Amino acid sequence: MAIFILGLFHILSLSLANASVAEADTSSSLSTYIIQVRKPTGKNPTAPEDLDTWYRSFLPTTATGSNQEQRMVHSYRHVLSGFAAKLTAEEAKAIKEKDGVLHVRPDRVLSLHTTRTPDFLGLRQGVGLWKGSNYGKGVIIGLLDSGVFPDHLSFSDEGVPPPPAKWKGSCDSSSITCNNKLIGAKSWIGSSSIDDVGHGTHTAGTAAGAFVKDANVFGNANGTAIGIAPLAHLAVYKVCDNSGCIDSAILAAFDAAIEDGVDVLSLSLGGYSIPLYLDSIALGSFAAIQKGIFVSTSAGNDGPYSSTLSNEAPWLLTVGASSPDRSIKATARLGNGREFDGETLNQPHDFDTALLPLVYSTDDVQGKVVVRDLDGKRVKIGQEVKDAGGAAMILVNGVTEGYTTFADPHVLPAVLVSYAAGEEIKRYIKTASAPTATILFKGTQINRRSVAPAIAYFSSRGPNIISPGILKPDIIGPGLNILAGWPSPIDNSTDEKHAFNVISGTSMSCPHLSGVAALIKSVHPDWSPAAVKSAIITTATTSNGKGQPIVDEKLKRANIFATGAGHVNAPKAVDPGLVYETGLADYISYLCGLKYSDEDISLLIKQKVTCSSVKSIPDYQLNYPSITVRFEGSVTKVSVTRTVRNVGPANSSYKSVIDPIKGIDSIGVSPRNLVFTKVNQTTSYRVDFTRKATSEALNGRGAITWVSAKHSVRSPVAVLFE
Repeated sequence: MAIFILGLFHILSLSLANASVAEADTSSSLSTYIIQVRKPTGKNPTAPEDLDTWYRSFLPTTATGSNQEQRMVHSYRHVLSGFAAKLTAEEAKAIKEKDGVLHVRPDRVLSLHTTRTPDFLGLRQGVGLWKGSNYGKGVIIGLLDSGVFPDHLSFSDEGVPPPPAKWKGSCDSSSITCNNKLIGAKSWIGSSSIDDVGHGTHTAGTAAGAFVKDANVFGNANGTAIGIAPLAHLAVYKVCDNSGCIDSAILAAFDAAIEDGVDVLSLSLGGYSIPLYLDSIALGSFAAIQKGIFVSTSAGNDGPYSSTLSNEAPWLLTVGASSPDRSIKATARLGNGREFDGETLNQPHDFDTALLPLVYSTDDVQGKVVVRDLDGKRVKIGQEVKDAGGAAMILVNGVTEGYTTFADPHVLPAVLVSYAAGEEIKRYIKTASAPTATILFKGTQINRRSVAPAIAYFSSRGPNIISPGILKPDIIGPGLNILAGWPSPIDNSTDEKHAFNVISGTSMSCPHLSGVAALIKSVHPDWSPAAVKSAIITTATTSNGKGQPIVDEKLKRANIFATGAGHVNAPKAVDPGLVYETGLADYISYLCGLKYSDEDISLLIKQKVTCSSVKSIPDYQLNYPSITVRFEGSVTKVSVTRTVRNVGPANSSYKSVIDPIKGIDSIGVSPRNLVFTKVNQTTSYRVDFTRKATSEALNGRGAITWVSAKHSVRSPVAVLFE
């Protein structure tokens, strides 16, 4: 499984994508392996020294004394029963045959995947959710990422109280001093937790950065940078650097975060689909949710193609990327008077806007405006044009990128325009006798009536490969052109403490939702991770600033496997009315329904399971806030049961509202009304879907919404015809 920091693919170009390589020790033939073992019979070692002694008993006899200490890489307590150690291939094979060893696999060296968005999400200072949640005060957000630049103003602890008494963590790096905002920093891939990539600083600032005035890059996107939960505490666990992320380190960081006492975990990491019991994020997060820790993850950056999701486990919140209603605007003006809007981060004030010769060529570009197709790194293309003597560049999207445009720090006057605009510009070049153009730089623009939120082209799409009956992504949040803290200035500034950058990816959308979860946890500290996730999903909005359905990179109505439930609606999520709970027994029934073996499930949940004695359920029957049903072959009817818990007024009455679904003949909900007489009361309902006799639909979408006088609880419905 390849792990990516999802979002930095626009900044970094790493060669280890989708690698499945053991972490080689260059000084010997040793590589790192992850070994899962049974707990000793009749014993229950809980002290770290007892566990270490037990784990070392599995090491080869050739590893003794100080050599044995060096062989042990990580000793796990919470995420799995086992350890990571450096072994030869022969030693790993021998250990696999030992009694009590459940699984041995090589470690993997895996690759790496704001000023406006709080307001865009309806968070405003002194009112509403921010005021009601006290800005996330008292909640601890843990981030598994590339470390942090602690001196950034985003991590000032002004107005932040000391961490709660339950906090057990610390800053274990000599290079980092903690405060009341940044209360923890640990590195699992070296001695320093300092962020040498930038990604960790950016995601941490997005989730819970402090108020920083006059935040901007090149003078653009200017405003007060604020994290989504600005008074929450941050604990950073470094598991990635420029050379990638390591499976064993991710598991160790999960282990530490659980021990330390975090409330929310944010992982802008992911990989291609593999069985859940082999997936380090699925393993670690399952242990975390059993301790009441909410886990938010990124969906992946392999869109717009279907079935490209990362992080498909139902106990995770999986977040896709959308556009905010802010653009850093530039306009390509042609000699015929036509104008095409696009974006660029670098907006030179001294650029002469007189028309210049316009060419679509790599030859003889001196002093001209050069049109180039998007092919590879956007800023690198501009450097090539500048080196060849070009005066300016119009970079045009391909059909894949469509209308998704990035605000990049181009090295020359430049603008990135949509695929449609590019086709018009190329047509003008072909037909005009002497084509000319210039670029007009218009700075930051806010348009509340725009098509935002729209799906960014790169945001990975479903259906879910591991579990087609679980709708993923769950939700979308801002992930395009997001401004947040950065370890060093990318403009002409020398003020590292006030440095910001604008980058894109589902890495950026994930911490937005981590922050929203922290706000909800601040208001409802007793809510389970499932309840928090349910609140986020069932209150999502499905319309954009124009009041129309959310669109994709082609400006067409976005598929439900791109949007999930829709766009996060933070103010509503804190008061959902009803929630869908999912517990350990539910997940065991679900895992048995995936046809995993008893041994495989035991690897995941760390206890013995016998599926023959458990009532297995198909994945679509898991008590999930969304519904996905499949009609396979000649199947004409599928029934789904759900249970909801009342978290609204004690006396509440809901009626069902059914959206019609293409390809479905009838949808029956029983009962049609839900009546509650007390808080936390639960009740169940059934939905019967009957397909049309002849249906050519590839898939369908709709919703079952429970409406009361005060609440609207929407469960999105996806239907697959196979």
